[in-house]
Amino acid sequence: MKVEPQKEHAWLQRLVGDWTYEIDAIMAPGEPPIKLRGNEIVRSVGGIWIVADGQGEMPGGGIAKTMLTIGFNQRKQRFVGSWIGSMMTYLWMYEGTLDASEKVLSLECDGPVFGPDGSMSEGTTRYKDVHALISENERTLTGNILGPDGNWSEMMTCTYRRS
Repeated sequence: MKVEPQKEHAWLQRLVGDWTYEIDAIMAPGEPPIKLRGNEIVRSVGGIWIVADGQGEMPGGGIAKTMLTIGFNQRKQRFVGSWIGSMMTYLWMYEGTLDASEKVLSLECDGPVFGPDGSMSEGTTRYKDVHALISENERTLTGNILGPDGNWSEMMTCTYRRS
């Protein structure tokens, strides 16, 4: 089996490298965001996938370790990926598309509903992560959650800068 990288795979390779990040996380509606910092190393897997290993501060203290995978499924004509973090047992599975400008990748998934104390409640809701390339040395990730009213609400914005 041989896969020829497509333009979508080449887009993902732009993320490869060492990054530092700063997150503005919204912990509760109406409250100011808190700032968290960390770093991420993104590597290529055969020019087809990227794997991002992250490590950074968690709200309330401690260090979170995370792993993100993203690739492009040629049969589905969609980007696919997964995310895991040391702070939870849920495996996030994403699908999404690149916008016409080829600067913004939107990935959506179903995920758990969290209670006010951060614990997972019953049921699921929709999430959307928006990855935007600002330049070759800066990118952002905006995390959104779909509310019961059918509107998206921003949970956090993460700004990455190439190290």
